[in-house]
Amino acid sequence: MTLISRYLLRSFVRVFGLALAAFIGLYLLVDFFERVDNFIEHGAAAHHYLRYFTLKIPFIALQVAPLACLLGVFMTLGGLSRHSELTAMHSAGISLLRITRPLLLTGLLVSLLALAAAEYVVPACVKQANIIYNTEVRGDPSVIVQRSRIWIRDGRRIVNIRLVEADAGELRGLSLFKLDQDFKLVGRSDIPRATFIDRAWKTDFLIEREFDDQGLTASRLLYDRTVDFHLTPDDFHLPGGRRNDDLGFRELRRLATRLRAEGYDPIRFEVDMHARLATPLSSLVMAFLGIPFALRKGRSSGLALGIAMSVMIGVAYFIVQAIALAFGYSSALPPILAAWFANLLFLLFGCWLFLGSES
Repeated sequence: MTLISRYLLRSFVRVFGLALAAFIGLYLLVDFFERVDNFIEHGAAAHHYLRYFTLKIPFIALQVAPLACLLGVFMTLGGLSRHSELTAMHSAGISLLRITRPLLLTGLLVSLLALAAAEYVVPACVKQANIIYNTEVRGDPSVIVQRSRIWIRDGRRIVNIRLVEADAGELRGLSLFKLDQDFKLVGRSDIPRATFIDRAWKTDFLIEREFDDQGLTASRLLYDRTVDFHLTPDDFHLPGGRRNDDLGFRELRRLATRLRAEGYDPIRFEVDMHARLATPLSSLVMAFLGIPFALRKGRSSGLALGIAMSVMIGVAYFIVQAIALAFGYSSALPPILAAWFANLLFLLFGCWLFLGSES
């Protein structure tokens, strides 16, 4: 590694580390004020606060790492330009690619580390944080932590659910097995799809069967029915977890493959599966985007401008990403395009800025 590379990396790592810590702290502060009422209401102990918010740090770091990369690149190159070091490097015959290569490689390294964390660290931490919040703080043992092939005992009934989409308020492949006092099967209702509307589960049609000791005695096809099922979408939804945050890429791919093979639409899981790869690589995209911004601002690239620019670009990125994912969930965009759309758009934006850069 050359002296210039070490100099650039030392400056980048310093800014990146401070920015990452600051963004994580701000995120935790906002999250704390959002949840502190619930913790106080349920009389949570101090260790509940500490464990819950500590377990949220890997997830938060994954979200804010792209902003820290953007700020690190912007401030590093901006500092070189402000002190005429960039001009001196150009005069010595050092190309822009040679100057920025260590920063881009570091952005790639951050993306790869984020990718590994998204697969092996974040899901486990999110699951444990949800357990703390739901069971230890709220004392709610009824929260369902699975998304498919769920079995529930409800009095004298056994309920089987093939797929839960809590955010959409839908149950797919719902079967209700009715038992008598001797635990013998006396009835079964098969509901392909139930939607939670007006505080009740409703279905377009269901198949109802009755049994006795001799076997099947009656079978009926019923339309526009309300399903007798007391759980709500909130009982399947994990507070603090969004877009299957407690599942890694391999788990999502396995689940999506199985659901498609069983005839169910796994579109939400496929979108989230591709997002597991696209989101960590946004750090590299942001590192690339920070280069033309620093070159354009030149000597005026101060800390205040860098922070403001990073926050604005970060907010814009997350808005575009959320919109693209929403289109993916609704099948308006293919899952892979929905997950990668924000990265591609901001990468093209960075290329356009490079073409208009004077340096």
